Amino acid sequence: MTELKVDAPEGVPQVTMTREVAAPRDLVFRAFTEPDLLVQWLGPRRLTMSVDRYEVRDGGRWRYVHREDDGTEYGFRGVFHGDPTPDQMVQTFEFEGAPGHVQLDTARLEEIDGRTVIHMNSVFQSIEARDAMVGAGMAEGAKEGFEQLDELLGRLTTVG
Repeated sequence: MTELKVDAPEGVPQVTMTREVAAPRDLVFRAFTEPDLLVQWLGPRRLTMSVDRYEVRDGGRWRYVHREDDGTEYGFRGVFHGDPTPDQMVQTFEFEGAPGHVQLDTARLEEIDGRTVIHMNSVFQSIEARDAMVGAGMAEGAKEGFEQLDELLGRLTTVG
C-alpha cells in the first residue's frame, strides 16, 4: 500500500490519481465492479452508500447515493463506455447536485508481483469544473475510499 498520488496540473482540466494496493488485480477489479463490494469502500468514511443501478457493460448505466447520518443525500450517475476490464474501465461521472457537469473517468489496474497499481484519470469539461471538484474534497474522499479499499481487500484475501 502506498500513499495516494494526486496530480491536478495548472491550466489542464484533468486530475490523475495513482495508488498501489496489496491485492491481485482480479480481486481489485471485483471491488470496482461488484456493487456489494463497491459500497464497502467508495467514498468518505462518514457517508454510507447505496447502489440504485450498476450495469457493468458497454452502455450500462449506474447510479449510487452517499448519505450523511442526518439523511442528506448526494447522488451520482453515469454510463460505462466499452466493456469494463482490468485493463480499462471508462465511464462518465456526474454529481446530481451539479447537473450537466460531466467528467470522463478512466481506471486501469496494473498488477506487479501480486500487488495492483490503480491508475485513474478524470477529464473535466473545463478547468473551473475541475477546480470545483478538487475544492469539494475530491482528493480527501479518494484517500479515505482507498484506505477502506485496503481494509476490504485485506478481508477478502484472508477469506479467499
